[in-house]
Amino acid sequence: MQHLNPGPDFPPATVTAPLRLVVADDNPVIRAGLTALLSDREDTTVVAEAADGREAYEAALLHRPDVILLDVRMPGVDGISALPHLVRLAPVMMLTYSHETETVREALRLGAGGYLVHGEFTTEQLVRAVRDVREGRPHVTPGAARALVTGLRESASAHAESELPPVLGLIPPQNLSQLQSDVGQSYRSRSQLSGREAEIMDLIASGMTNQQIAAACFISEKTVKNHINRIFAKLHSTTRSQAAAKWLGVA
Repeated sequence: MQHLNPGPDFPPATVTAPLRLVVADDNPVIRAGLTALLSDREDTTVVAEAADGREAYEAALLHRPDVILLDVRMPGVDGISALPHLVRLAPVMMLTYSHETETVREALRLGAGGYLVHGEFTTEQLVRAVRDVREGRPHVTPGAARALVTGLRESASAHAESELPPVLGLIPPQNLSQLQSDVGQSYRSRSQLSGREAEIMDLIASGMTNQQIAAACFISEKTVKNHINRIFAKLHSTTRSQAAAKWLGVA
């Protein structure tokens, strides 16, 4: 009787468990929408919902999620107040309509792994951002990035005002700020950067790394480097700081 060769033994296929999420938002429609969106997939599932920061903390303690999606403005304990406590339990990604400069900066300072503004991402981009934040790779959508850039420009203007030569010191601060803004805008108009290059230059000026820019723009790091090479050529710059100073109008 002929025996059949059973063939080589193949290792069993590995099945990746879905990321377990807590969704915290005071708007029940948004919560339900996100839960339906993220639970109807193989790679993500929502294990709990919360209407404020306190409920989010209790849910995180109970379920130990992989990532917490957190709104900023909620009654009771808001997202910013809850953030320092939540980041001890799981990575947190802000998912909100709020993109004021101070709010974005404070959230990232307190440990948020990403900041997504509603209306600026697709479902696939949201899922990718969740997974990246879980792995320690930050995500910031354009609205939040613009807020960071605005804050940087204000800081740069304040720094420039504090180191003015005597003649410029006679110019009223409000006129000086306008002058600096006009210089920056004038340089921007002459730089001939494309829309995408201008967006990336804003992110460079905000202090973001190539990896962070790639995450924010949903492009590869290689593409970011190609854009930066073209940007430096157009701005006649050799370093990020030199390019940023020219771009902000404080060089």
